Amino acid sequence: MVEQTFTVIDSTGIHARPATTLIQVAGKFDSEVKLEHKGKSVNLKSIMGVMSLGIGQGAEIKVIAEGPDEQEALTALQEAFKANGLAE
Repeated sequence: MVEQTFTVIDSTGIHARPATTLIQVAGKFDSEVKLEHKGKSVNLKSIMGVMSLGIGQGAEIKVIAEGPDEQEALTALQEAFKANGLAE
């Protein structure tokens, strides 16, 4: 299992469009990928789950990946957060 904490920097938080991008990235991997915010954990491959967290600017989120390609999944998500100006 690998995990990393991020701080959301996008002024609108993680709304539908960036959530879709993250879900597409997570969906490329066999590992289970979860997103945690305020003690709630959801499947990062589920748009409804991600949207239910209501993640705004300045929020601390944690990405947890577990499975055969967990490190690759986490690295790809780190790159997606950075490339889209979502979190650091």
